[in-house]
Amino acid sequence: MKTPPAGTRRPLRRTPELTAPLTPTIAKPAANTAPSIRPGGRIDESLALVPVRVAVLTVSDTRDEESDTSGHLLADKITGAGHALAARGIVLDDVEAIRAQILGWIASGEVDCIITTGGTGLTGRDVTPEAVEPLYDKRIEGFSVVFHMMSYQAVGLSTLQSRATAGLIKGVFVFCLPGSNGAVKDGWSVIGPQLDSRHMPCNLVELMPRLLER
Repeated sequence: MKTPPAGTRRPLRRTPELTAPLTPTIAKPAANTAPSIRPGGRIDESLALVPVRVAVLTVSDTRDEESDTSGHLLADKITGAGHALAARGIVLDDVEAIRAQILGWIASGEVDCIITTGGTGLTGRDVTPEAVEPLYDKRIEGFSVVFHMMSYQAVGLSTLQSRATAGLIKGVFVFCLPGSNGAVKDGWSVIGPQLDSRHMPCNLVELMPRLLER
C-alpha cells in the first residue's frame, strides 16, 4: 500500500456497518413464562383408600341445579376419587345464608370436608371469604399459596382476582374456591391429593381424628 504524500488526509474507509440504514429494534411482548411446578409426594398404592365425606356448596345469585356446572364438576371429582358426596346445595351471595348452610352441615356431624365454589372475587356481591373466614378456628395458609401457584400456570396474573381460602371450623375442613370450572379443576388438583389417605409423606385424612383434641 502506498503512503499518501505528507500533508494529505487518508480517505475514510466506509464499511457496511456505517453505510447500512439503522433499523429500530422493537421488543416483543414477553410470553407467559410461568414456572413449571412438579409437586412432590406420592400415592402409596399398597394402602387402602379411606373415603371422606365431602359436601359441596355453590354460592351464586344466578345458578340453579341445572346450570351449576362447577358444582357438578366438583361432585364428579369427589365421587370419582372414591369419596362420598355427603351433601350438596346452592345459596345466594349472602353472608348469613352461606354461614347458615356451612354451620348446619358441620353441626350434623355427617361431613368431614366442605368445598364451596363461587363468591371469592372482588365485586360487591362476592362475600364468601367475608362469610367463612371469621368462622375459622385455624386458617390453612398454605392452601391459598399453592392454589395461586396452580392457577397462575393456567390464567397468569388473572389469578390475583381470586380470594380462594381454606381453614378448619369445628373439626371440619372448609375450602372456598372461585366459581369457574377452570378454578375448580385447579382447586381440586390441590385438595384432591390431600384428601387421599394414601398420599405420602402426609395428608389431611390422617389428621382428622386429632382435629378436636385438647
